[in-house]
Amino acid sequence: MTASSSRSRLIRKLRDALGETICAALEDVDVVEVMLNPDGRLFVERLGEEIESIGELKPGAAEIIIGSVAHALQTEVDDEQPIISGELPIDGHRFEGLLPPVVSAPSFTIRRRASRLIPLSDYVSSGVMTKLQASLIRHAVHDRLNIVVSGGTGSGKTTLANAVIAEIVSETPAHRLLILEDTAEIQCAAENAVCLHTTDTVDMGRLLKSTMRLRPDRIIVGEVRDGAALTLLKAWNTGHPGGITTIHANNAHSALRRLEQLTAEASQQPMREVIAEAVDLVVSIERTATGRRVRDVMRLKSFDGAAYETEHHAQIDEDSHAA
Repeated sequence: MTASSSRSRLIRKLRDALGETICAALEDVDVVEVMLNPDGRLFVERLGEEIESIGELKPGAAEIIIGSVAHALQTEVDDEQPIISGELPIDGHRFEGLLPPVVSAPSFTIRRRASRLIPLSDYVSSGVMTKLQASLIRHAVHDRLNIVVSGGTGSGKTTLANAVIAEIVSETPAHRLLILEDTAEIQCAAENAVCLHTTDTVDMGRLLKSTMRLRPDRIIVGEVRDGAALTLLKAWNTGHPGGITTIHANNAHSALRRLEQLTAEASQQPMREVIAEAVDLVVSIERTATGRRVRDVMRLKSFDGAAYETEHHAQIDEDSHAA
């Protein structure tokens, strides 16, 4: 059996295990996440909509799905290794599966890989972002400022980052982009782009060090989660401006505090000056009861030895002025 036919057979078996309901959800471009709870209830989240129930799944069927994913990822999942994480061979969707004893019954979440690029103009027309906020981002791209997109889980950080990357490609189509990720989620139409992914033996810090030798014009990191943040900041500070990354944080100031925490994993010295030199713009996006919203676009000017000097353009402030 050839490698191609073996992969086709693997994908077919995985689709059979997932079933029609889940496969249909994963083919829906508006779907963000498919979630199975231990009680067997299946939920889906779509862009701009509340989470809704789409049916139920019996524990045996859920266990078959998790086992099939483990097989596809060439690993094992059992009582001693009850958690499985990785990219599905079906379109690169991100899978997180859990078995007892860490949960009462099989459970999983599938983060659908975005297939539809949402331009900044759509963010404005839908009210997710103001015209001023979009203008600030476009000027930052033009001026090769370093941008951090912050938000909580499911807030739409990566989707927004993809919109900013599209602006980068449009503004500087000849630039060579180096894109580093743990999971393939970044969309980039650049003609000159190199995508690197971490593995069990190659972490983000190691990738960043290699990136410096690959002649990047701009360095893009899907998400910073550990001490590699310091390596990224230093790279941005040493002749590679105009990059972008995402970070888990509830607001713009929290993003700076989170960067402080991450850099502290790699250095005993406070890195506030380094952060202030490297980060130019923080775009904070959040998920609200009525949908996603860019809460704040914050320009980071400097660190005066005691506090960051910042300039905010919060959507809530513009709303109040317009009222």
